[in-house]
Amino acid sequence: MPDRKQAPKIVDAVNFDLRLKQADKFTLDNGVEVYAINAGAEEVLSFEWVFYAGNWYEEQDLVAATANFLLRNGTSKRTAFQINEHFEYFGSYLNRACHSETSTVTLHCLTKHVKELLPVVRELITDSVMPQDELDIYKQNMKQRLKVSLKKSDFVAGRMIDVYLYGEKHPYGKFSRAEDFDALEREQLLDFYKKYYQQGKLVMFVAGKLPADLQPLLNQYFGDLPNKSPETGTIITTPAAEKKFRITNDANGMQGSIRIARPFPNRHHPDFMKVMTLNTLFGGFFGSRLMSNIREDKGYTYGIHSHLQNHMHDGAWMISTEAGRDVCEATIAEVYKEMKDLREELVDEEELLLVRNYMMGSILGDLDGPFHIIARWKNIVLHNLTEQYFYNSINTIKTISAEELQQLAQKYLQPEDFYELVVV
Repeated sequence: MPDRKQAPKIVDAVNFDLRLKQADKFTLDNGVEVYAINAGAEEVLSFEWVFYAGNWYEEQDLVAATANFLLRNGTSKRTAFQINEHFEYFGSYLNRACHSETSTVTLHCLTKHVKELLPVVRELITDSVMPQDELDIYKQNMKQRLKVSLKKSDFVAGRMIDVYLYGEKHPYGKFSRAEDFDALEREQLLDFYKKYYQQGKLVMFVAGKLPADLQPLLNQYFGDLPNKSPETGTIITTPAAEKKFRITNDANGMQGSIRIARPFPNRHHPDFMKVMTLNTLFGGFFGSRLMSNIREDKGYTYGIHSHLQNHMHDGAWMISTEAGRDVCEATIAEVYKEMKDLREELVDEEELLLVRNYMMGSILGDLDGPFHIIARWKNIVLHNLTEQYFYNSINTIKTISAEELQQLAQKYLQPEDFYELVVV
């Protein structure tokens, strides 16, 4: 029996020995790779079909996102209503999303209903017809949503900072206009769908209580797809020559949206893991330098955050916040002050331990349950990393020194390297 009068020993998260549950990997007859985590107490499953069909591969703006959205809006056998009714009848949830490089179809369901649902997912991947009336409704709704969003300073700031970083023609810098929706035609969408879904490259991720016949089931419905690797043309990055921008979006607006960002390498760069720790210290959690100064001390904002963009190719280090119109410039000055402090002063061991514990605790949370674990594996696989990357990350968190952090700050936190944007 535990001694209830004796408090349990407190152990810092940095001392945890975290292990990533191994994913089972198998290959379908057509070469499609499947990564699976068999775990969990409940009879539930998540499936994710990842296609290399993001806007990196489109030749005209919005084609990738629109094709992805219309996947479940009608096949030659079922209407959009019938498709939605089928998944709802079995208590499942089907979603799709389009990202910079990839697009996804995601299914959450009870394990016992897999055989009723997988054939319809296959139908969406191989037989979507993208009806003209569904496209017309989508274009109308998206133009209305865009009209509303363009009145918001944070929306405009998010669009424009990417343009300055990468250039408007780069897949990471493109943004939508009303006329781009008007230019969409059904035949373009069907051509993209055929090339990147029906015949495109596919990777699958499955997690939960896996049925015993999972591999033959997936082979039956997806093992005959062409699974061809995509081809892309030359991607040109054309960052803005200017570094400071001030945009008035609403002359009567009381709040400004601030974005401060610089180009930064992707996960394969040797500094990336170490800079993740520096970023957390700088502005990556509620106890960060930026939050302590600009929110808690100065009261300029409800929240300020910095992060490294999780792209497969080019990347960026970005600070974002919203502040009162009259204190936007003061907020930016404080951001640069915190950069200066990190360049010139060593972080003390107490603060560094707090950051280590926070980062280890976050990883521990990401290992809670099969859905979180498969998300970790998805990140590893799609970024062409190995399992060792996970353990190298933990080792970096535990061992990085104050001197290394200062050297990284001197290398990367130089104000002249950052683009600076305020939208009011």
